[in-house]
Amino acid sequence: MPSVTRRNCIASAAVLPVALSLVPEKGLAAPPVQPAPEDRAKLSGDRPLFGASTWTLPNGLRVVHADSRRVPVVGHYLFYAAGSGEDAHLRSGTAHFLEHMMFKGSRNVAPGALSLVVAREGGQDNAFTSRDVTAYHQTVEASRLPLVMRMEADRFAGPLVPPETVEPERQVILEERRQRTDSNPRARFWEEFEAALWGRQHWRGRPIIGWEEEIRAISRDDLLAFYGSRYAPGNAVLVVTGDAREAEVRALAEEFYAPVPSRAVTPRDRAAPPPRAAEARIIRNDPGVREASFLRAAMAPSLTFGDRQQAWALEALSHLLGGGQGSRMHRALVETGLCVSASASYDSEAVGPSVFLLSALPRPGVAPAQVEAAVDEVVARLLQDGPEAAELARAQRQITAGALLALDGIGAAPRMLGSTLASGLPLEVVEFWPRHIRAVTLPQVVEAARAVLGGAPATTGWLLPESVAAPERRI
Repeated sequence: MPSVTRRNCIASAAVLPVALSLVPEKGLAAPPVQPAPEDRAKLSGDRPLFGASTWTLPNGLRVVHADSRRVPVVGHYLFYAAGSGEDAHLRSGTAHFLEHMMFKGSRNVAPGALSLVVAREGGQDNAFTSRDVTAYHQTVEASRLPLVMRMEADRFAGPLVPPETVEPERQVILEERRQRTDSNPRARFWEEFEAALWGRQHWRGRPIIGWEEEIRAISRDDLLAFYGSRYAPGNAVLVVTGDAREAEVRALAEEFYAPVPSRAVTPRDRAAPPPRAAEARIIRNDPGVREASFLRAAMAPSLTFGDRQQAWALEALSHLLGGGQGSRMHRALVETGLCVSASASYDSEAVGPSVFLLSALPRPGVAPAQVEAAVDEVVARLLQDGPEAAELARAQRQITAGALLALDGIGAAPRMLGSTLASGLPLEVVEFWPRHIRAVTLPQVVEAARAVLGGAPATTGWLLPESVAAPERRI
């Protein structure tokens, strides 16, 4: 299950009104959404989005609480500041493998019992591994919060990782890889594309699930070593949101999580980006695909790496360049009939260097060279002339408007808060991000665009049907 950060929460929320507007009620025009005064203050950045409080237990565990009484439900999320980026050399997939093994029981909870108990109580539980974090979470009726806190704290303190279960679980993971990646031409190509940009053994170039041969090499000792060096209270963030008062959360955290022993944590060792892309261009013809796909990725700074001041400008740039209808790529590629879709994306909260990605799906029969030339022209014009003030204002409005949907739900708040804090960023990054977005200026966007799209190491990729000729390399 993919991690949900502020970036993709807001991206999906901002696109939803556009999608809904395509199918209006017959004869009716939907009235514009008017946020309440309190929400308007949050969108402007004058008030925190979630109003979260945070404190640290004596063992180093950071606890975050955000109150919401809309429904009698709580979200309980435990984030570890350890993702696939922490996998050891030649052991890609270790973080994800350990995530699976954490469901094999703990000192006082039988294997599989945590999920069974949560389901019996009418709740949901799951986990996910991203490049930056691993998280375990439950959503339950508010009165069941003590139950899930007790079980999760027990798993935190002493997972069993039974030796006899390692090999069967390895086969489960290999089958997961076969189904999600090996049998999916686009997923296979994405793995190759990331490796082409960063290098096959750079931490950003390795798949989160791991390379197959390295999954096969992971031992129980590797899993226990990862747990011992990363799953420590001082390297974790507990987030509780929903219908629970702060005093209750404080008491329960003291009761169940404070006894988890503190221990030393191995610091993140995120290698700097390579000076150039491993491959500047990657083209694959695959008999399993019917439509072509275009990708171009450039290495970029983030809020944790490089020129951090450019991160907010790059968020605005990604939206005005490829953030749906009205964006430059949509106008130049989709509205002209060249492509079915075209987009840009960027994650400002990545731990270490990030990626600025352009993508497009050409319409059948359109030559790849024509699409690539159109993308090049969009980028060249942007670098030469910069965006217009109206474009930036539109992007800022649409990005921040997504907060209305992010605020309305039990899942967005803990994921946004936990992912941000576990990435080493301060709480204000997520609480006041509308203020940061609205503060971006045209000169900042131009500077960031020229730094990333005009000179950073980049890779261009094409996945093509077997019968489609590759475009010639553009000089």
